[in-house]
Amino acid sequence: MSAEQRSLRNVFSRLALDRCSEHRHDADWLAGAFAREGARCLLLRADGKALAGGDGASLTLLDVRTRETFGDARGATFLGCDDTQVPYFALVADADQAERAERDLGAFVDLRRAGQRMAAFEAGLFAYARGLTHWQSRTRWCGACGSALSLEWGGHRARCPNAACGIEHYPRTDPAIIVIVTWRDACLLGRQPSWPEGRWSTLAGFVEPGETLEDAVRREVYEEAGVRVVDCDYHSSQPWPFPSSLMLGFTARADDPTIRVGDELAEARWFEVDAFVAGVRDGSIGLPPPLSVSYRLIEDWLLRAGGLELDTIAVANHAAWR
Repeated sequence: MSAEQRSLRNVFSRLALDRCSEHRHDADWLAGAFAREGARCLLLRADGKALAGGDGASLTLLDVRTRETFGDARGATFLGCDDTQVPYFALVADADQAERAERDLGAFVDLRRAGQRMAAFEAGLFAYARGLTHWQSRTRWCGACGSALSLEWGGHRARCPNAACGIEHYPRTDPAIIVIVTWRDACLLGRQPSWPEGRWSTLAGFVEPGETLEDAVRREVYEEAGVRVVDCDYHSSQPWPFPSSLMLGFTARADDPTIRVGDELAEARWFEVDAFVAGVRDGSIGLPPPLSVSYRLIEDWLLRAGGLELDTIAVANHAAWR
């Protein structure tokens, strides 16, 4: 399986949308797309939750008529067009608008809870809109001169209006590595101090300036668990808008299995296949949800090392995922 195919298995990674970046500078084109009969709008609250149907498994996408009280093209963020040329936008509702929308049109749902239940297109659209509108809400003032910024390019650029400055600000994405480390047939998992007892996951951390991704893998694993790793290989990627990350999945092999837990973890441990399977089955080992690429990394390790499908043994974790 190629890295691209592995990435497509990750939640939020299958958004079949033409972002039409060549039209973002054209205010007339954007206004025409917003007014188009088939155009659809995703409505979000300031906290990043999106309007969805009663079961929370599908977005409530506003058409031309239902969106007219929630904003116009000037305040809308352009997301792109699907393969039938339907344009999609995002609008952020104020408190009164959100209350009215929830009363008349559906309920606002959290991306972490709803993302895995939604169809791939809608999950990806929600993640895209959430990440972009979060950046907008946090990028209101110029970091160089302090002037109030103006959004343009359909919400994809903020410009400083100060003629002496004029800096352009673009959406922020923070790269983070996440890695499954192996020693012979065992895998290395860690537990953060804030997590419930028994919950484990792969190690992760942000990429620092001047680092390659492989350097970040080596540094983070050593900082967190005191383990030196070799043979870092890219696995897959996943948009992770909590609030603005791109998760870059890796596999790596330990040069030495000795663990020296750092300040960031409560515990780190090597898991042999049999002990891992027993713990997952009886619920004493809590896993990350399938929403996360971490689950996919563990899934791939278990298949390679033990010939087992993680989904078939993780029944005890299902309640926690919900």
